Amino acid sequence: MESILLSIEAILNVQTILILLTGVVAGIIIGSIPGFTITMGVALTLPFSFGMEPINGIALMMGVQVGGSSGGLITACLLGIPGTPSAMATTFDGYPMAKSGQPGKALAIGLWSSFVGTIISGIILIFTAPILAEWALAFGPWEMFALMLFGISAIASLSDGSLLKGLIAGSLGLMFSMVGSDPLTAVSRFTFGFTELMAGFNFLPVLIGIFAFSQLMDDIRKPPGQLSLDSSASVSYPILKTIRDLWKSGVNVIRSSLVGTLVGILPAAGGSIANILSYDVAKKFSKKPQEFGKGSKDGLIAAESANNSSIGGSLVPMLSFGIPGDAVTAMMLGALLIHGIQPGPLLMQNQPVLVNGIFISLFIAAILMLIIQSFGIKVFMKINQIPHHLLVPIVLLLCVLGSFAVNNRIFDVWVLLIFGLIGFWMKANKFPLAPFILGIILGPMIEENLRQAVSVSSDLSMFFTRPISAGLIVLSIISMGYGIYSNMKMNKKVEE
Repeated sequence: MESILLSIEAILNVQTILILLTGVVAGIIIGSIPGFTITMGVALTLPFSFGMEPINGIALMMGVQVGGSSGGLITACLLGIPGTPSAMATTFDGYPMAKSGQPGKALAIGLWSSFVGTIISGIILIFTAPILAEWALAFGPWEMFALMLFGISAIASLSDGSLLKGLIAGSLGLMFSMVGSDPLTAVSRFTFGFTELMAGFNFLPVLIGIFAFSQLMDDIRKPPGQLSLDSSASVSYPILKTIRDLWKSGVNVIRSSLVGTLVGILPAAGGSIANILSYDVAKKFSKKPQEFGKGSKDGLIAAESANNSSIGGSLVPMLSFGIPGDAVTAMMLGALLIHGIQPGPLLMQNQPVLVNGIFISLFIAAILMLIIQSFGIKVFMKINQIPHHLLVPIVLLLCVLGSFAVNNRIFDVWVLLIFGLIGFWMKANKFPLAPFILGIILGPMIEENLRQAVSVSSDLSMFFTRPISAGLIVLSIISMGYGIYSNMKMNKKVEE
């Protein structure tokens, strides 16, 4: 109790609150700009943290992470362009809801879902961090392969009524993910003599091209002067209504937050996988799966709850074992090491004030994010008043800058253009974009973990004799089967 009181005293002072506030505001701005990832935002703040007290430095990065994870929903809902990779599934229902005249509702539900997801993950982090960390350490390449397989099974339910087109799109994504150097032997594959392709296609320019550039090309065809959204659209949505909507979908909120937290714990998984995996789970459990992708409240809640709850999950392995769960926590780990603090099993015992301070700063950052975005919704809605012929070039410029900033090379801008054209062609021919991106994200992870597992032991039965791996493979088969069944059922209803 004494250490908790000391942590509260260390956090609840004007200086630390201002640092948290600065981080949250910076995170929201960075997260809302397509191409400017949360990792970039935290990387920019890292040098500033070196001259601060450890608790203040971590609070600054925590603010950027929480604000950025939620900020991605702004452009996802209003423009159909995910501000961050972890807001990908948010576009599926957030944008249709905004286009149907309810942008205020989309932003409000997404914001409160992000807030609740962060709070739930923080509570889980406090009470179960050591247990969950041990569970995460049980994941070898067999379990990671099975988890990625479970993720790829979502293609069946994300195919928008056409299973064949969904499988084709997913296969194309897997094909493009194999371009570059072999992850284990470094042998070049499908590079055709281009040295730029040795590193493969960076995920971020591909994502921006598929979602943002293809959407902007659609927008260009609209009459000059037309607003981005209907000017008569509802710009506000009462707080009590929002809370009531989340209360009615309480099971979905908790389930999605649990999925996000558990996925966040696993190394290299992160918010983008949690975002889309949670969306798929919510669709499978929904009584109205046919509404997903058309402005479903539950789809938006699932995506945003998981998105932000992965933050608490990613802190578990870093604090418990000194193993970063993603790029952001790797930077936090570096900041702690520079201050002479070694994360690991003894961290809670040696630095209880710091650890509790991290927990408290997560909750305060979530509250600040909620307040800032609640007041900012009317400002964000000014996008409604910008005609397309002015909005499109501005967003396109930001997309190009975001793609270039990833590796500071012009090749990534060409990747943006090429995949933008591919995305535009896919949309024109009614091929779903989600399976394609899923293939791009999970393809390298599936291959790498499969080959690592086989390298350790050629006994393929280990995929089925290890309990977690076997359970995930069974879930993958059930998920794929249910997705196929749902597609067939929906197509039958359409025909009738």
